[in-house]
Amino acid sequence: MRKGRGSVPEITSAHVAVLLCQADGGALDALVAPGHGARTLATAPDERLFVCNPEVAGDVERELRDRIAALDADAVVLDVSDGWACLRLTGDDAAPSFAYLSQLDPPEPGAFVQGHVANVAAKVLGDPDGVTILVRAYWDAHLWERATHDVPEVVR
Repeated sequence: MRKGRGSVPEITSAHVAVLLCQADGGALDALVAPGHGARTLATAPDERLFVCNPEVAGDVERELRDRIAALDADAVVLDVSDGWACLRLTGDDAAPSFAYLSQLDPPEPGAFVQGHVANVAAKVLGDPDGVTILVRAYWDAHLWERATHDVPEVVR
């Protein structure tokens, strides 16, 4: 631990489930979000991503299918977890350390932002103890390399 500056940030790979729901924008606006700790990311007017623990992905997917079908018969719900990679940056210095990877402001806990992280498109979720970064699965090794190389004094 560094004196007066908080704890050294920690970078870890994480496993999350990512469910895609595409439907009419009005239907998505009226959709009651599933429970189970799933986080809703409004990524486009006609698209939402739901990020959750893999252990509850089946329940979240079932709730989404049931609820969105009542609002839009043409809606699509897909488990796209295999297409995403997840990295967590945690610790007291997570927010300032994130600045080494992106010009985005780190989101507040419960919020998210979209933009470039390590020069690739990402979704960044604010957590109580840091940030969760989602990138397309093919950028997994690149993100890990940039994070472990560019963030000083990081614990892996």
